[in-house]
Amino acid sequence: MDRPDHWPQRTLVLRTPRLELRPDDDEGLLELVEEAYRGIHPPERMPFLESWTDADPRYLGRGMLQYHWSERAAFAPEKWTLHFLARLDGRVIGTQGMTGVDFGVTREVDTGSWLGQRFQGRGLGTEMRAAVLAYAFDVLGAEHARSDAFADNHASHRVSEKLGYHRDGLRRLAVRGKVVDNTRLRLPREDFRRPAWELQVEGHTPALAALLSAPVREQPSSPRR
Repeated sequence: MDRPDHWPQRTLVLRTPRLELRPDDDEGLLELVEEAYRGIHPPERMPFLESWTDADPRYLGRGMLQYHWSERAAFAPEKWTLHFLARLDGRVIGTQGMTGVDFGVTREVDTGSWLGQRFQGRGLGTEMRAAVLAYAFDVLGAEHARSDAFADNHASHRVSEKLGYHRDGLRRLAVRGKVVDNTRLRLPREDFRRPAWELQVEGHTPALAALLSAPVREQPSSPRR
């Protein structure tokens, strides 16, 4: 009896001119934890909906590992998140997540990311997000992508503007005991401002396509703009 591939996302690789993105693995997560300890944002600012970087340093690393393990445990066709570890010159520098909820019906993904502070300001955040958007639109058959950012997260908003997102409303949230405006963003596939480079995709197998409720395509096929 032929057994199915129980964890087909392990072979998935997205390559850009500078980066390699793979779904998280335990060895890579340990590198990600070390990058978080080096710093992600100035201490006076909080760019995340959950203030997880405020955790006691004695717990932060374990909490990060437990979060990623829980996301793996919950992975299912009805709701999945691919937490890509972004590597520059073989070193983990941050993570780019992409979530689908009932993706086979909605054809919509949500993205979120963080990059080690020492690697910011070099266009790597744009490259990371452009990579998963190209994978979502050209390989998975997504029709829309969503993101969000606090009003004062100018770096994230610059990335969104470069890639063609539209503002889609505001939510008021409590962060560190204070009210903040969170901007919702939406990107239809036809408005995606594609990078000049071609995304290289490996490991999008029929088993992975079935798990993600996506078409079976090995490489992006949309014409470049």
